[in-house]
Amino acid sequence: MSPPLQAVRSILLLLICICAWQAIQAQSSTPAARPPAQLTVEEIVNNLVRRNLERAQGLSAFQGTRVYRLEYSGFPGSRSAEMIVDVKYQSPATKQFTIRSSSGSKLIIDRVFNKLLQSEQEALTQENQSHVALNNDNYTFALTGSENTPAGSYYILSVEPRTKNKLLYRGRIWVDATDFAVARIEAAPAKNPSFWIKDTMIEHVYTKVGEFWLPASNRSTSITRLGGHALLTINYTNYKVTAAPARTDINGTISGRR
Repeated sequence: MSPPLQAVRSILLLLICICAWQAIQAQSSTPAARPPAQLTVEEIVNNLVRRNLERAQGLSAFQGTRVYRLEYSGFPGSRSAEMIVDVKYQSPATKQFTIRSSSGSKLIIDRVFNKLLQSEQEALTQENQSHVALNNDNYTFALTGSENTPAGSYYILSVEPRTKNKLLYRGRIWVDATDFAVARIEAAPAKNPSFWIKDTMIEHVYTKVGEFWLPASNRSTSITRLGGHALLTINYTNYKVTAAPARTDINGTISGRR
């Protein structure tokens, strides 16, 4: 595989890690109908982390369909590919992938898309999830503003990684003011994943599915040092979710019914 395409795979792995953690930490949804309350950044982040951990137990299983697309132009030549994949998730850390169809560059399909499906399963382990989770251990936060829209009210936070881990990011997140759920991310990798990548911008959007917010789309645009351009997208559709009511044990620890 050419170095630019190897770098592109690293960027897509970052997208996968973002959405993999957020899916497991799925958040229940309640419409926000008024401007955000005046909370400190510490209060917002503490609520975000606490609510994520509480409601993680609510997602017993889900299934859906993803459409991966990669378009690369530049040295050593232009390539593109698409792959449609059915995904089944079972709590706490099992995913099954069924490739429905693929087309385009065999190199991208074999060396980028297929390898990423393998990597995503590894990213589900508790140890790996702890390294990429959106919390005070991995990030510092600052409140930069708020938005009140017909779709809901949001706190806007800047996020800065505490370490230069290529699977972390720096940028802005939109946090639902009622549920303290991440609704949108605009960011760049905390660490350049490859010498061959000059610049990368990432946008990640979530959608409400029943009682949960799950990934809706990933989009990444990268410029290589050789003048190449890569556009990576993942679109998520056909969700079906199974919620398990949370319960509290004698120690006050929240767990889910299995």
